[in-house]
Amino acid sequence: MKTLLFFLFMSVGSLAQTPDETAVRATIDQMFDGMRKADTTAFKAVFAPNVGLQSIGKDKEGTVGVRQQDLAGFVAAVGKQKPGALDERLSGYDIKIDGDMAIAWTPYTFYYNSQKSHCGVNAFTLVRLNGVWKIQNIIDTRRKDCP
Repeated sequence: MKTLLFFLFMSVGSLAQTPDETAVRATIDQMFDGMRKADTTAFKAVFAPNVGLQSIGKDKEGTVGVRQQDLAGFVAAVGKQKPGALDERLSGYDIKIDGDMAIAWTPYTFYYNSQKSHCGVNAFTLVRLNGVWKIQNIIDTRRKDCP
């Protein structure tokens, strides 16, 4: 019985997040909360100065490509929306950290005006700058065949 309790305790303990994992998740959550609220100040605050924004997708002919977006365009697009129009729902976080770098893998489903638009996965790279986690890069996949 003691062995079973020990393994149960260890299993639950391994699910606990470290303070850095919590901070990384909070940075990503702030970005999506800002997007949902169309709050460009909160949204923009989480990005590193030279952030890279990319999406992997297929064109009309089915050819896979990578599309780049600049931060100013991304912020402007968010700011043009009504609060609640953009809603990206994450189904999980897989966070890895080494020193001042973190990566987060976040599967998602995106809703526009409460209608399912697409789904995929985000891969975030974050860096700790002056003690604060900032998003350095996002690359995502986008597909229509969502469960």
